[in-house]
Amino acid sequence: MQKSSFQLDKTYENKDFNTSPLPFGEYETCSFLSCNFSCCDLSNYSFIDCQFSSCDLNQIKLNNTSLRKVKFLDCQIMGVNFDECKPFLLSFSFENAKLDYSSFETCQLKSLKFKNSSLIAVNFSDCDLSNALFDDCNLQQAIFERTKLEGADFRTSYAFSIDPEINLLKKAKFSRSSLSGLLDKYGIEIEE
Repeated sequence: MQKSSFQLDKTYENKDFNTSPLPFGEYETCSFLSCNFSCCDLSNYSFIDCQFSSCDLNQIKLNNTSLRKVKFLDCQIMGVNFDECKPFLLSFSFENAKLDYSSFETCQLKSLKFKNSSLIAVNFSDCDLSNALFDDCNLQQAIFERTKLEGADFRTSYAFSIDPEINLLKKAKFSRSSLSGLLDKYGIEIEE
């Protein structure tokens, strides 16, 4: 069993955690700036009130990882299975992030915020995204199946295809220009 450390209010800058792994443990109110975590195994770690800025987090492993009130700003986070995280108090937000090919399947993420992010082919199946905000996000090929989207805001996002028959959309917000994303399966042509 790995020895666990506790880190509070630390800043890690320009670190390559592939060459020198991040010590196993719990990180609270820590900042990670321009760090490389690409393909790192962060399973069973705990991050509380932490911020990742301009980090490479592509294909990290998050099996049983705690992410509570974590902010990701200007990060590359492609191909990550957030659905493997510890579900208890799971909460995070993303701004200017590239999350393509990641998965949030079955996650309970009410009021989650995505801003100016790329969410190409992200899996949101069986996810609770009630009151989530998708602000200026590319949702091309994103998967919404049996997803709870009640009160979610898609008004400034684009390229999505959401089937109203298999997703819960009550009080979800859409712009007129994006309504075609709710009708894709019917093959209807909408002209401006």
